[in-house]
Amino acid sequence: MLLQLQALAHPARLWIVARLSRERRAYVSQLAREAGISRPLMKMHLRKLEIAGLVVSAVETAESGKAANFYEIVPFELLLNPLGIAKAGPFPSPGSFHSTGESDG
Repeated sequence: MLLQLQALAHPARLWIVARLSRERRAYVSQLAREAGISRPLMKMHLRKLEIAGLVVSAVETAESGKAANFYEIVPFELLLNPLGIAKAGPFPSPGSFHSTGESDG
């Protein structure tokens, strides 16, 4: 659950999820053009979504005849309520997290 929340905690990645939910699949260059960002930045956002299990990719032939990495949504439902959070655990204790020097600000 934490990986999914972290992956969705960026406006660009929310845009990607919304875009892929409408059009079903797209390749990196296509998404980057539509979003108005660079290919490397789009690849980084897609990778975070893929690590979280929210999208999958496959290399296929694009309309241009070149190999392209196509992405599509993995159907998911993120239940965000106290019970859903409890079921997603166990989580590290706050003390172990904060002792690493991490901060939330």
